[in-house]
Amino acid sequence: MSIEFYPEIILEGDLSPDAFGAEVDDICQEIHAACKGFGTAEDRLLKVMGSMSPSTRCKVPIRYKELFGKELRAVMKSECGNRDFGFALQLLAVDPLSADCMLVEKACDGAGTNELLLFTIICGRTNREMELLKKKFFDAETKDLGRVLDRELGGNLEALVFNVMQASQQEYDIDFHNDEKVKEDIEALHEFGIGSWGTNEKGLFKILCASPPEYVKKLDRAYAQKHGYSLTKALEKELGGHVRDAAMFMLGMKLNPIKQVSDLLHRACKGLGSNELLLTATLIRYSGILKEVMIAHAEEYSKDLKERIKGETGGNYEKLLVAILDSVE
Repeated sequence: MSIEFYPEIILEGDLSPDAFGAEVDDICQEIHAACKGFGTAEDRLLKVMGSMSPSTRCKVPIRYKELFGKELRAVMKSECGNRDFGFALQLLAVDPLSADCMLVEKACDGAGTNELLLFTIICGRTNREMELLKKKFFDAETKDLGRVLDRELGGNLEALVFNVMQASQQEYDIDFHNDEKVKEDIEALHEFGIGSWGTNEKGLFKILCASPPEYVKKLDRAYAQKHGYSLTKALEKELGGHVRDAAMFMLGMKLNPIKQVSDLLHRACKGLGSNELLLTATLIRYSGILKEVMIAHAEEYSKDLKERIKGETGGNYEKLLVAILDSVE
């Protein structure tokens, strides 16, 4: 089954303030104390902000406004700016669903679209999470997410993203997703790709987007047995550019989400200079599985993720990212 990354409090819509408890009040008071007076106590602030669980991040902004009459995100922006450190604090100052809406806006801001950031937010989520994102984006931005992406994307990447946005992933049914269907679909996938003169991207996307993780794993095994290479390798051969990366990301999130997030962090850190926005977004968005991701990253890349981040970043920004990692150990 698919992993849901939003906490239950978002999935169930249970944001009643009377259920928040003393811990949330203590966090709000600590944030307020770090920000009051002349100058900000950044070390104190980043420690408390970086230690919040996804569920706690749903509660703190609401309670903070009740206690102090201010939006927590606005306080973070005022105190720490809008660059790497400040923007990371802003993402932590809202619930995870609102943070995703902020990241979509960020990916679409300015002269060029940040396709890499955009498809990692849109792809790899459950039907329920997709519907929540579309509704929240409209409520927060008074814009239809589909229309925004229609302006930002084009070609096969747009086709893939819009297929994902339909929230058409099937529930796994052992009777429906049987061996006969596996044979039928791996034949179709091959014909849509390697087995034809031209790639039928829409045909590939339709099957892969509709297939639940349990079934994708069956397809991958059967495809490799018949054709000698995995579905991931098939997509790598047949597609190019951003659409290849997006399709492989979506497939990876169905086959092995822990490994896929580890690979995404590797991508954010590798080469000359790190991709700070992707690094920030990935650590915060997937904080619920970071413990497992850190183990997978060390095994695959022989590098400790925390030490790697220390080598790629600096200052308060580095301290905040390390605080996030420390909170899950």
